[in-house]
Amino acid sequence: MSLRFGITFDYLCPFARNANEHVVTALHGGADWDVDWVPYSLAQGHVEEGQADVWDLDEPDQASGILALRVGLVVRDQYPAQFLDAHEALFAARHDDGGDLKDPEVIAGALRAAGLDADAVLTEARDGQVLEQLRKEHDAAVRDHHVWGVPTFIAGDRAVFVRLLDRPEGDAAKATRSIEQVVDLVVNAPMLHEFKQTDLPF
Repeated sequence: MSLRFGITFDYLCPFARNANEHVVTALHGGADWDVDWVPYSLAQGHVEEGQADVWDLDEPDQASGILALRVGLVVRDQYPAQFLDAHEALFAARHDDGGDLKDPEVIAGALRAAGLDADAVLTEARDGQVLEQLRKEHDAAVRDHHVWGVPTFIAGDRAVFVRLLDRPEGDAAKATRSIEQVVDLVVNAPMLHEFKQTDLPF
């Protein structure tokens, strides 16, 4: 049986980039995993009580990360063969190139790098149904698994926020080991509540 788990993402977060890149690299290397890619909006997560939800703003795409998350959902669901490449490219647009993910041209460049029709994907992403889907998936992660950030790994009834300090650098074996270690702890170490280094290993 293949390993099954979920991982949350928001393209704004460098630690989400590290973990998601490990998963993508391992899958490209042949890892036999069934992965649920779960969107979580950091902008919505930081809305204070009494403020409007980002989904209800007059221009929700002006909230950080929302347009990129909508695009990620469209590619995940409608262009699955290109999702892994687009997922990496959207993270790279923010963290390698320093792009503003509120800028459609930045997102379009990432989509084109993944071999997608950027105009078509952006048009689909701006559909109100995609925003509603993003709301529902974000809210479900919060409701069902108490998710409060990215990256969170979800396996069975357990959800654990994890920060990986390194990137896989194209090493699929390393990426596979890293993610399988994380998922093993999520599944098999329910009493390990917090594991945090007191200093960095570099």
